[in-house]
Amino acid sequence: MVKNLSIGVLGIQGDVSEHVISMRNAFDKTKKANGEVFIVKYKEEIDDIDALIFPGGESSTISNILYKSGLFETIIDRIKDNSLPIIGTCAGCILLAKKIVGKTNDDLKLLNAMDIEVERNAFGRQKFSFERNININGFTKPYYAVFIRAPRIIKTSGNCEILAKIDKKIIMARQDKFLALSFHPELTRDTRIHEFFINMIV
Repeated sequence: MVKNLSIGVLGIQGDVSEHVISMRNAFDKTKKANGEVFIVKYKEEIDDIDALIFPGGESSTISNILYKSGLFETIIDRIKDNSLPIIGTCAGCILLAKKIVGKTNDDLKLLNAMDIEVERNAFGRQKFSFERNININGFTKPYYAVFIRAPRIIKTSGNCEILAKIDKKIIMARQDKFLALSFHPELTRDTRIHEFFINMIV
């Protein structure tokens, strides 16, 4: 039976429209689910979605807006109920973490969804952004990944599974129905990661 899904893309910062397009293209390629993709900006919209995408951006700014808008507590409630799968890319990866390593903003509030510790800007500032092929567990071919002021996952624990590394640096991990990425899958035409997320939640 094909499942119908509603997936929200957090519309605060980052490549929001690119994630919408990538997820719609992913739905076109998968046979396991049909779906609609929405931009989410208000807490009342969280109850209407089956899963959520956190795009990149500035993690402190996103966290602050989430908290002031009431979105933060609404998302936390869904996380506690184990009813909201989330994919976090770049800044989204940071927000999914339980701990930030190194210098950080004390106002940065984390969702504590995954047993990961994250370092912000681990590969350097904007001018050190880069692109390269990476190997992802379960993928038959390399994935061309785009890194922009990327974080890295320093440590995982519990049942958190490491899915990809660069030079021993963790850049992708999964725990239950949460997926954290250091890079930006929405900036390529390769929809395999968005398809992978769909398969996680059907």
